[in-house]
Amino acid sequence: MPDSGVSLGIEAIEGATTASLLDLNEREEGYLKLQPGRVTELVGVPGSGLTRLGLSLLAPHSRLAPVVALDVRGWISPEAAWEAGVVAENLIVVRCDEPHIWPKVAAALLEGVHALYAEVPVGARDQDLRRLAALARARKAAVAMRPLGQGLPTGVAHLRLRGLGATWEGADQGHGRLKRRRLMLEASGKGSAGVTRRFEVDDEGTDVMRVVSDVVVDQAGRAVG
Repeated sequence: MPDSGVSLGIEAIEGATTASLLDLNEREEGYLKLQPGRVTELVGVPGSGLTRLGLSLLAPHSRLAPVVALDVRGWISPEAAWEAGVVAENLIVVRCDEPHIWPKVAAALLEGVHALYAEVPVGARDQDLRRLAALARARKAAVAMRPLGQGLPTGVAHLRLRGLGATWEGADQGHGRLKRRRLMLEASGKGSAGVTRRFEVDDEGTDVMRVVSDVVVDQAGRAVG
């Protein structure tokens, strides 16, 4: 049979699959970067890796200027931030567990830094959160917020990352050294083009998190809000 000049072999299929995965990975990696002037919301139950995720989002910004972690529960450890890649001399941890002054503290921080990870106390008012989002846009500050109560009101977050679960290696029955943790995340909101997407992130505990290249669970539904 003469050569038609068209190949429909396995090489073409594999090439298309590889290209698709590369496109997916590039998109998912973008979810792990704070954008100037926009708020990323982190939601999920305790133990789903969100504190480390929030600190790791500060890491790239800390190489350029000071960054702040606004701690409500008193749990944030500078060592944990350093392990997440945050430059030690550029990290500031501010502790504030009083809901009535928290908005003023957060606003003052947004006036002075370009990247902020903030726990949001239970009882924070919607109008205060919307003012903070507007201030972040005006100051082009990159912000990650982790509400400890209900989620952020509609219109505050550009991207929402929900922690769905975590698995780990090297710490059997609560003992031993943690070698690796893998997080399942769900992205939604305007930052994911209004589509809910699920993906996995590999966390080796000593550097920034990376999207798992060979395990990507794509579109799960249309996002709301």
